Amino acid sequence: MPGAMMSDHAEILARLESVIAGRLNGDADASYVARLHAKGLGKIAQKVGEEATETVIAALTGDDAALTGEAADLVFHLLVLLGARGIAVDAVLAELVRREGTSGIAEKASRSR
Repeated sequence: MPGAMMSDHAEILARLESVIAGRLNGDADASYVARLHAKGLGKIAQKVGEEATETVIAALTGDDAALTGEAADLVFHLLVLLGARGIAVDAVLAELVRREGTSGIAEKASRSR
């Protein structure tokens, strides 16, 4: 049942978003998310950049397991960044829905206007 599996997998974003929201202002000694958040938005953004770089490196090595792990790290840290800024995952997903069916070239050109 690929459809059911996709639904279960998609729900992890909502569950993870909820866990992150609950930990952002928690005990920095007990929570990585709270510790990262306590260091400020700049540190969170830096961590997203580091994870993006590690994802690129893993993609270029051809190691699928490494790429999968780094991509998961990137998504996790992106969710922390979005949570710190108060942006819901649903807003990002809605933007993807809005762009669906639009040529990437056309969409990018519309942003430069």
